[in-house]
Amino acid sequence: MAAEYLRRQGLTFITHNANYHLGELDLVMRDGTTLVFVEVRYRASTNHGHAAETITRSKQARLIKAANCWMLANKINSHSADFRFDIVAIHQAGQQIEWLKNAITEG
Repeated sequence: MAAEYLRRQGLTFITHNANYHLGELDLVMRDGTTLVFVEVRYRASTNHGHAAETITRSKQARLIKAANCWMLANKINSHSADFRFDIVAIHQAGQQIEWLKNAITEG
């Protein structure tokens, strides 16, 4: 659902569920020349908070480490590559999809 939503927004699908011992990447997409590492979060409702609020600092650190592993495995120099971390929050069984660009920053 999230990958298809992002495709409709103009992004190109690269891969999904990339697992590394340091973490997992739900989606890897491309937005023009920018690599986009996407964390997908689902919530049946917002009664107990927004889906994006469930991403802790430790989860963010694991995402960054997993992205670095993915770039290394794909021979992409993380120091010169253009990349960002986005969140796609899906609420109410897909009735509401929110795309948060640059939602996670390194450091």
